[in-house]
Amino acid sequence: MKKTASLCLTLLMAISLLAGCGKSGSEAGAATKPPEKAGGNEGTSQNAALKGDLTVYTALEDDQIKAYLESFKKTNPDVKVNIVRDSTGIITAKLLAEKDNPQADIVWGLAATSLLVLDQNGMVEGYSPKGIERVSPMFKSTGTPAKWVGIDAWETAFIVNTKELEKKKLPVPKTYQDLIKPEYKGMIVMPNPASSGTGFFDVTGWQQLYGKGPSWEYMDKLHDNIAVYTHSGSKPAKMAAAGEYPIGISFGYRGIQEKKKGAPVEVVFPQEGSGWDVEANALMKKATIKPEAKAFLDWAIGDEAMKAYNKNYAIISVNDGSGTIPEGYSKDPLSQLIKYDLNDAAKNRDSILKEWEKRYNAKSEPKS
Repeated sequence: MKKTASLCLTLLMAISLLAGCGKSGSEAGAATKPPEKAGGNEGTSQNAALKGDLTVYTALEDDQIKAYLESFKKTNPDVKVNIVRDSTGIITAKLLAEKDNPQADIVWGLAATSLLVLDQNGMVEGYSPKGIERVSPMFKSTGTPAKWVGIDAWETAFIVNTKELEKKKLPVPKTYQDLIKPEYKGMIVMPNPASSGTGFFDVTGWQQLYGKGPSWEYMDKLHDNIAVYTHSGSKPAKMAAAGEYPIGISFGYRGIQEKKKGAPVEVVFPQEGSGWDVEANALMKKATIKPEAKAFLDWAIGDEAMKAYNKNYAIISVNDGSGTIPEGYSKDPLSQLIKYDLNDAAKNRDSILKEWEKRYNAKSEPKS
């Protein structure tokens, strides 16, 4: 299904239906205040001498986190940021397991679909970071205060080892339908949707692209060609780059990075359109809300953070005209995204994963 020029408007309309809230803000770095009790927070001015520990759960890529945090540490040198990082599904499961005794102060760069699930479980504290009015509607919840605020979007891509396919005299697949051709049997790896946010929007993307019944029929055929399901969205790209398997269903950023390192890969954005999700932030509901947590969320949608995100992703949440399209992406990256309802995906997450695991989990790699 090819998209038209109206896709962006369709996306904005679809995502505006999401539950949540959003406006106002606090200024990163204002005078230290006593910790606030939980309960609907508007942005407050908190500047300067912030000190203390901050526990941040994230699914951002390992090679991104250090670079992203540089500007936060410059303005908040006395805040110790403790990062807990894993794949989307694992971080989501960890947060849900800790529902009655939350450990994270904030979530940074987790799939919006996961944050919707957390909000459905009453685990998210409303907070509208400073500068939220600059954030595109498709990247934030509706209402005030916000329940989640996005920073960028990531999307399905095939990472194809051209040397390996040349050896087998096979063409580079360009479409989802190409992937189910019998000549690619045993040559494809993709992420397990229960572990990986990329895997989850692959599966839910096919459901929304083809319809519920036909999508399972498609995945049955794809399963015949799958060698293994990984527990990481980036691992299929790395495996394809290393020549372990010719084709990895992954996401654009990781494939582009592998190509930059010199791997003989082509990054293919499928012609039918890419499944996608928003990397987003939220304040966790706890008995004590730390001012450092709000300062972090303010920083996370500020100019310096946005510049850092834009080095890796073509679609960021603040579009002030100064952004660029990184090498390797299409000239119109928004048009690559399929029409996708994040709220519907989140609402049906458990049933979709249960059905997927019943059908296909036998090919998943062992959990480490």
